[in-house]
Amino acid sequence: MLLAYPFRVLVPRRMAPETATSTAVALLLLAGAADLVPTPVVIALAAGAGATLAGVRLARLASRHCTDPAPRVAGVLLDAAVVVAGLTAVVLPLSDGGHTSAVLVGSLLVAALAVTGLCLLPGRTRPSAGVRLRWLVESTGPAVGLALAGWLLLPRDGPPVTVRLVAALALGGLGMAVLNAFAGPRRRSPASVCRGGVLLTLGGLVLLATLPSTAGRVTLLAVPPLVFGMLLVAVGATDAAEAGDPGPADPIARAWPRSVLPAAVLLLAAGLHLSAGRATDRTSVLLALAAVPPLVLRELLRAGDTPAAERRAAHRRPAGSALRHRHAAQPRSLGTSAPPLAQLAHGQPGRGGDLFGPVTANGPGSTWSPDAGAGWSAHDRRPVAGGGPPGDRAALLDALATIGDVPAPSGALLLVDLHGTDGIGPTAREDVLAEAVHRARAVVASDDLVTGCTGAGFAVVTAAGPVLAYALGNRLLSALAPPYQLAGSVLRVQTSIGLAEVSGDRPADVLRQAELARRRAVQLGRDRVEWYDAFLEEQLVRRLDLERELPGAVARGELDLVYQPVLDLADGQPVGAEALLRWRSPVLGTVLPAELLPVAEDLDLVGELEWWVLDRACRQLSNWSAGVRELWMAVNVTTRELTTPDFVQRAAAVLAAYGVPPERLVVEVSEPRVAGDLPTVVARLAGLRSLGVRTALDDFRPEHASLAQLRRLPIDLLKVGPELVGARPDGQPPLIDVVVNVGERLGVEIVAEELESSTQVEGARRGGCRYGQGFALARPATAERVEAYFEEFPSASR
Repeated sequence: MLLAYPFRVLVPRRMAPETATSTAVALLLLAGAADLVPTPVVIALAAGAGATLAGVRLARLASRHCTDPAPRVAGVLLDAAVVVAGLTAVVLPLSDGGHTSAVLVGSLLVAALAVTGLCLLPGRTRPSAGVRLRWLVESTGPAVGLALAGWLLLPRDGPPVTVRLVAALALGGLGMAVLNAFAGPRRRSPASVCRGGVLLTLGGLVLLATLPSTAGRVTLLAVPPLVFGMLLVAVGATDAAEAGDPGPADPIARAWPRSVLPAAVLLLAAGLHLSAGRATDRTSVLLALAAVPPLVLRELLRAGDTPAAERRAAHRRPAGSALRHRHAAQPRSLGTSAPPLAQLAHGQPGRGGDLFGPVTANGPGSTWSPDAGAGWSAHDRRPVAGGGPPGDRAALLDALATIGDVPAPSGALLLVDLHGTDGIGPTAREDVLAEAVHRARAVVASDDLVTGCTGAGFAVVTAAGPVLAYALGNRLLSALAPPYQLAGSVLRVQTSIGLAEVSGDRPADVLRQAELARRRAVQLGRDRVEWYDAFLEEQLVRRLDLERELPGAVARGELDLVYQPVLDLADGQPVGAEALLRWRSPVLGTVLPAELLPVAEDLDLVGELEWWVLDRACRQLSNWSAGVRELWMAVNVTTRELTTPDFVQRAAAVLAAYGVPPERLVVEVSEPRVAGDLPTVVARLAGLRSLGVRTALDDFRPEHASLAQLRRLPIDLLKVGPELVGARPDGQPPLIDVVVNVGERLGVEIVAEELESSTQVEGARRGGCRYGQGFALARPATAERVEAYFEEFPSASR
């Protein structure tokens, strides 16, 4: 046990078998290289160990119960491929004489099973034909170079020349495919890891078939790609089945491995070939010449792309701050219309070279666009559909330029967006917009410009100062608030207005600033006027970064859990822990739930994150359940996810999958959000308690409404903040006494959370709280550190 402790600390528990097997294989290779163990025995033991572990992993994947049968079938096929590869490597090196044909048959069978399994694996992406052709051109030259290296390194006294040439070409193609899998834009996806493992396994089999049995220690070169390839197949397939969605691709693939590694291998092979005194043969020259045309074609394609790319970049990048340049090539965000926000926040053009792309009336994705070429006549209330020259945009920019060219510029731009017109037809939407413009004209001054386009918004340019423009914005809110009469119905809309001051900035910058302010008004709840400032832009840029990076974070393995112990205040013993989500973004750093969850709600990703947390928390709880200490795990759930119809059934399935006793799980729901759907919340909590799962009410406030609904909620734990523990400003005793008395009557135990000082801990203990949680007791930490913390206490069952 003492010798195993450093291994447990240094190696994650999930990857401990793979690490142990890799270490054993490395030791076997050293022993074989030193002639301590015969080469056939090394190959048999190493391949058997790798195939056994990978087969066990894939067999578990194949037997796992899930609604989608594709991962199970993929696990069966990949398991069969790994077993066949292991048998081929174990049996054939021990046979006498030629085994090339048998290894070739085994390799073909492995390739067929593995390719079929990869096709069924979740997270597999299929690029377009143009992308595949481009990658083929990019990879052919380095692949031929690797084939030449294989030709130079393979022994000449073994297989025939034809077999040796085919093997060299196969190794070159497989090697380049491995580099593409591990260095391409999807290199972080589990499906790419699995594909790379399959290719490495096939490469090891090709080496095993090509290297003669009399080659001695040279045959050991087939062991590393064969064994590690099988392990990667199991790891990648398991992660792909768990993650499902591959997430967004990295826009910048790693180019240096695909260029540097083939050249380095070729130089090494050439050096060994020359140092051995071998003469250059015709095949080597032909392979070297064959690498030239693909390289020339690749450079021609790159040269043809460069001018167009430079023109697009110059067209996209206006003169501006370094902040805009830093984000000029950021990828599209998933789940929202990120390109419009990216273009607005960083000064990039959108559709038709404008600063705006399509933006919805509900925020991201509306049809508001100042360059659609439509406007209103002073005497005609109906918008004029645009399809011709962008006259309204020109008028808007001219008006902004006129205001900004005066010695002391004073004026403002207001962008008005109407929400609630998505569910009506285009004709009715035009009628509503025409009525809105008519109401706006009754409010603005006679010399103010009202312009816009087909969609759900319009713009107002006023020569008044920013303060008067803000007052004008509030008057517009009041004028646009009354219902709109349609044919046989009444429509109520909400309004968001963004205001930007004209103070000498370029007209395009004023447009961008006003749209950023409008977006902020949408985010803060609509029916408001937001004034642009620099801090607002920083907030929106940060929001853009979060919206861009969050989709696919689960698939990329960027989420993490930390655990904060919960202690019994009477004896100081740990009784449980709360699972807390952390997003370890390589771009944004560590993001806490307070910043993460609002973005996830807007992107409709809360359910995905919360089920990931529940799954990982139950898996960790299953690991902790192996000891004698009976700990419980608390998991936070939003009311939106709790009220889904199948929440109880899915929670039961997760508990059953990890063999966790239901009473060891605590589901927490925040009290301020319960009132919105109280009957459904009560039903779901009751369903959880019927399973044996304990329930908790978080963020409890001792108000009259909270106390009234407390009697209806079927909960076991009540979590209160530190403000109830200390003395109140009016000199009255702490309210914790009242809460504890109510809890005792209802049979609810009290947990004091966020305790950050010994005074608060003592106040919670005197007040009658049974459990405590906070920095003063134990800080959140990783599972390994929490385990070490638990070991400091004597074992006690609870």
